[in-house]
Amino acid sequence: MNPDLDKLHPYPFEKLATLKNGLQPPTELEHIALSIGEPKHAAPQFVVDELSSSLEGLSFYPTIKGQPELREAIANWLFQRFQLNALPSIEQEVLPVSGTREALFSFTQAVVDRSKKPLVIMPAPFYQIYEGAAYLAGAECLYVPCKEENNFLPNYDQITDEQWQRCQLLFICSPGNPTGAVTPLTTLIKLIKLADQHDFIIAADECYSEIYTNEGEAPVGILQACAHLGRNNYQRCVAFHSLSKRSNLPGLRSGFVAGDAHILKPYLLYRTYQGAAMPIQHQQASIAAWNDEQHVKENRELYQQKFAHIINVLSDVIEVQAPDAGFYLWLKTPSGINDEQFAQQLYAQQNITVLPGSYLARDHEGRNPGNNRVRMALVVSLEECQQAAQRIHRFISSLK
Repeated sequence: MNPDLDKLHPYPFEKLATLKNGLQPPTELEHIALSIGEPKHAAPQFVVDELSSSLEGLSFYPTIKGQPELREAIANWLFQRFQLNALPSIEQEVLPVSGTREALFSFTQAVVDRSKKPLVIMPAPFYQIYEGAAYLAGAECLYVPCKEENNFLPNYDQITDEQWQRCQLLFICSPGNPTGAVTPLTTLIKLIKLADQHDFIIAADECYSEIYTNEGEAPVGILQACAHLGRNNYQRCVAFHSLSKRSNLPGLRSGFVAGDAHILKPYLLYRTYQGAAMPIQHQQASIAAWNDEQHVKENRELYQQKFAHIINVLSDVIEVQAPDAGFYLWLKTPSGINDEQFAQQLYAQQNITVLPGSYLARDHEGRNPGNNRVRMALVVSLEECQQAAQRIHRFISSLK
């Protein structure tokens, strides 16, 4: 077996299951799951209709590169959404993928050169795929804490020149999971210049980019930063996007990678052997989704309603505020109770599941940046979020 498998940590939800083991929540209360970031809003009906009308695609093998029509829809969306200077090449700069989780993992395997003591830099807390992908590519991980005093953004100034020089791949997540923090344009430009100086690749996970608080203030992306610099070849920069969060289609397993053609060409070769092609009927449905913005706007509005309600209910018992973007509350636990205890007792007393923040990070200088925080995914219905808010309020009040 690959010895690097021994470096993998249990997935956060495995740890959560262990934490809850043996507990008996009140049977009179329906369970409300705020732990998993799986959108529960209804899938757009026009996408469902397109999927069901395209089932003839079951009779054909899909190509790894995807249909030109899908790549064109993605390129058009990128051009408009991120104010690019030119339409990305559908032949060289856009590649559909079977969900960004798969792509983030496989991309790392393709780009890391394990013969050179590689370093992969990532935020902490993080999406655990970054870490697992780095380990299985033979790399070492460097975690950059996202602390409250830095607006939950990584402090890249703490990375040494030696570490930047060893870096082969930098993961950035904006909007952040779980913090919702949005990386500003100035920081993205700074990172691009560091990538030029030290010759590493930037992998920008932007899967939450379409869920944000203020209309007209959409989060900036890495390709947008490239366009701002006149860097129309997106050198060393690759963006990852998905329909899972944007369009409430987690089961469609549809996303894309876009950016530097010199990186995507060998990555396409890797994927040809990996064989992770998106089914044709899924591609047709994806075209419909990328071509429509109205359902995305309605989706944002629904999340805003849920944030407004839960913050209004909880604000008199705990400090809470809406994130810049995304659908998570990164809630600081009350004094005297840590994140594991909070999650365990909330489940036992109110039958609500949340995720301890420490499960999403690793110790850095003797401290886990997820300690004493819990991640609440406001993915369930508005009614369930309203119920959850009242129960969490009762729970927190009981701690005083």
